[in-house]
Amino acid sequence: MTDTAISQDMLSSAAFFGRAAERLSLDVPPGLTDPTVVPRRGDHDSEEMMKAIAEVRPIKPAAVLVPIIERDEPTILLTQRTAHLRDHAGQIAFPGGKIDAGDASPLAAALREASEEIGLDESRIAPIGYLDLYMTRFGYRIVPVVARVRPDFTLLLNPAEVDDAFEVPLSFLMAPENHQRHSREWNGGMRSFLAMPFGERYIWGVTAGILRNLYERIYQ
Repeated sequence: MTDTAISQDMLSSAAFFGRAAERLSLDVPPGLTDPTVVPRRGDHDSEEMMKAIAEVRPIKPAAVLVPIIERDEPTILLTQRTAHLRDHAGQIAFPGGKIDAGDASPLAAALREASEEIGLDESRIAPIGYLDLYMTRFGYRIVPVVARVRPDFTLLLNPAEVDDAFEVPLSFLMAPENHQRHSREWNGGMRSFLAMPFGERYIWGVTAGILRNLYERIYQ
């Protein structure tokens, strides 16, 4: 079956969530805090570049929520970060952030951050499982938490962190033809990254990389 055929067959909530429950778990991915483990996923495709990053950057464990809204045609809830933030200002992101010492798990951190950033109530969220660990060039090791979200939620955005929250059809984000590969020079080498432009929204970098991982884990 081709990727396109799989995408077309997986538009319903029941089909998507059924496959996600079969393929994902809440076992914490290896390497979250172990410097000897280099995550397979990250900002750079080159294994040598990833090793170089792991050697020089302190580990910063983090978690994000990948909220799949349970509609007739599922959507993914994303945020736009405020323009004044020090890191990734104005970028499209998932709710999430650093794993604090008081967080019992990456899941707990992701749920806490979603509540703090956009007011998404935990009672509307049903966690499904973790995607692969994603490492950024700044040393963050991000655990993406895929979750089913009831559509009767309300949001309360934290203006200090989030300018906007919006939904994108899952079918658009999971269509391989919408996964663009770009490259640019970084520190004397070429950095490769994914982008998934959606109207006026430019979804790229870590967010696009995690979405691609979702596609590979669920649709392939």
